[in-house]
Amino acid sequence: MDSPENVILVHEISKLKTKEELWNPYKWYQYMRDNHPVYYDAEQDVWNVFSYENVNRVLSDYRLFSSKRERRQFSIPPLETRININSVDPPEHRNVRSIVSKAFTPRSLEQWKPRVQAIANELVQHIGEYNEVDIVEHFAAALPVTVISDLLGVPTTDRKQIKGWSDILFMPYSKEKFNDLDTKKEIALNEFKTYLLPIVQEKRYHLTDDIISDLIRAEYEGERLTDEEIVTFSLGLLAAGNETTTNLIINSFYCFLVDAPGIYKELREKPNLISKAIEEVLRYRFPVTLARRITEDTNIFGPLMKKDQMIVAWVSAANLDEQKFPQASTFNLHRVGNEKHLTFGKGAHFCLGAPLARLEAEIALNTFINTFEKIELSPSFCLEECILENEQTLKYLPIRLKTK
Repeated sequence: MDSPENVILVHEISKLKTKEELWNPYKWYQYMRDNHPVYYDAEQDVWNVFSYENVNRVLSDYRLFSSKRERRQFSIPPLETRININSVDPPEHRNVRSIVSKAFTPRSLEQWKPRVQAIANELVQHIGEYNEVDIVEHFAAALPVTVISDLLGVPTTDRKQIKGWSDILFMPYSKEKFNDLDTKKEIALNEFKTYLLPIVQEKRYHLTDDIISDLIRAEYEGERLTDEEIVTFSLGLLAAGNETTTNLIINSFYCFLVDAPGIYKELREKPNLISKAIEEVLRYRFPVTLARRITEDTNIFGPLMKKDQMIVAWVSAANLDEQKFPQASTFNLHRVGNEKHLTFGKGAHFCLGAPLARLEAEIALNTFINTFEKIELSPSFCLEECILENEQTLKYLPIRLKTK
């Protein structure tokens, strides 16, 4: 079980009250950048930075801002293992990362393109049977969990169960429901581990070409990894690997339908711009906050910040900083330099799965846009009802389709 003291409740810092404010926090981001670029939240004893320059520094300087921490802002329970890639710094981080990094190299991903394309084709074909569809359930959620399951060597037939566990693990904590939700997360975590253990044990005797088999072959600190370590590492990859790309695809459709109507038509005419569109979605509409531990007393940002205090880098606010991205509050498909967003982190902790997320999103959107001539929001769409509690994520996005 966890305790409230170990979790940074990010949404409590913003004080945004309604779901719509949480979904569109742009005015608050601008207010904080302009008036409180370095902000101390006394209630949780947490520093916060919002400008591109400061967020970039926090993410880049692992010596001053360490990932080794007791407190965290992620809602997923801590995965205690010596190979937890998210809570170590170099040089240990390089050793851990090297265990699975070859699965995410450009060469490896090139080999996965046909499989990702086949999954996208199958889903789009199924969607084509409907005039109206929830793009979250039938596409944005289904594709990434199938791909990451395949990549690890986990049965894709279990994707709904895996997605269900992942969704519970990533549900944000709140003061009011902390204990109840923590219990729910513990149950999901244990069920997830129980599910993965026999898969790992079976693969010890039948190694194949997948990440779990790579983990079985790997050594760390001169020793083979235990079943428990492999289960925990695999769980983290499965959960994070599908949630990130799911949100990217959901947010892409929302941008095409609401933030920048007309973009979908342009992408149909110029599919070579889809990769640019993905980078702009990552910059413009992708919620990210990353917490670090301050390793020594410092006044690098002005106020004195003390050793072992926590600092939250508001990546989403940095991505909308006018000092870095002119007219940042506008979704601009043709923006120069939008790939300089910080959504996937920076430096040693740059997201290992970023190339896979980009590949999946590009294939998914390309396949969908090439198939359906026109899309529009369903009249039944209600933003307030579609937003998950305390999250910048949509649980439903009903759209109407028109094929070629």
